[in-house]
Amino acid sequence: MEILVAGGTGFVGRALCPVLVDRGHRVTAASRTPDADGLPAAVETVAADVTDPDLESIVDGHDAVVNLVALPSHVQPRGRSHEAVHFDGTRHLVAASERAGVDRFVQLSGLGVESGVETAYFRAKRRAERVVRDADLEWVIYRPSVVFGDGCAFVPFVERTVPPLLTPLPGGGRTRLQPVWVEDLAPMLADGLEDDRHVGNCYEIGGPERLTLAETVTLIRGGGVVVPIPMALAAVLATVIDPLPWIPFGRDQYRVLEVDNTTADNDVTAFGADPESLQTLSTYLATDGD
Repeated sequence: MEILVAGGTGFVGRALCPVLVDRGHRVTAASRTPDADGLPAAVETVAADVTDPDLESIVDGHDAVVNLVALPSHVQPRGRSHEAVHFDGTRHLVAASERAGVDRFVQLSGLGVESGVETAYFRAKRRAERVVRDADLEWVIYRPSVVFGDGCAFVPFVERTVPPLLTPLPGGGRTRLQPVWVEDLAPMLADGLEDDRHVGNCYEIGGPERLTLAETVTLIRGGGVVVPIPMALAAVLATVIDPLPWIPFGRDQYRVLEVDNTTADNDVTAFGADPESLQTLSTYLATDGD
């Protein structure tokens, strides 16, 4: 199968592309500034910006397209909004795929898009899902919880922004997460490309643990004392600092902390995986994360 992986040189793409090559597929990794370092030699790279509405020349000749292009939920770089990248980018890729006669489209979304929480990230991801569902294509959608692994944004973000000794967290960090290792997620994405049973399904994917934010931060920082900040005070602070671009916490980040980012039924079982057999964040940090 000829597969185009949009965002293929990014964090998730670098885990997925080797899996696809090992399964015998011909893979092209597309990104704005493609860097083949760390990818199998068999993977071709191509420059592509999904905010460009004319992507047919990039998509043409492929049997399937995987859309991994994303901005981290906690940042919005100047000039590249969640709406432009997640919604418009998906719209452009879907339209090009339809014109080029692509058979299957795999979309990486995010857990929480239907939680009722209104953030720029969730809103754009939700609208992107609707574009995929309405497309004249075979589609599969994945909604993972926080994805960790080598090259991820989440662990470095915590290390960079959270003090190591005294950690102030809204509500004491009661929000629960279900971190999933990227190397566990990648084969499930590959299965969605190969197995017709997955067509037309949206899967909510989580790891083996449901950790509070406080537990997650403590694991990553290697200890420390959590200092609870009342949610009402956190809401006020988030509103005040929201306009400041150099502070990675604002109203959207506060809203996300109001709901758990966990699965009701972990859909990893649809791919033959036992949730308890998946990599835990603590084991990763103790080994691969050193």
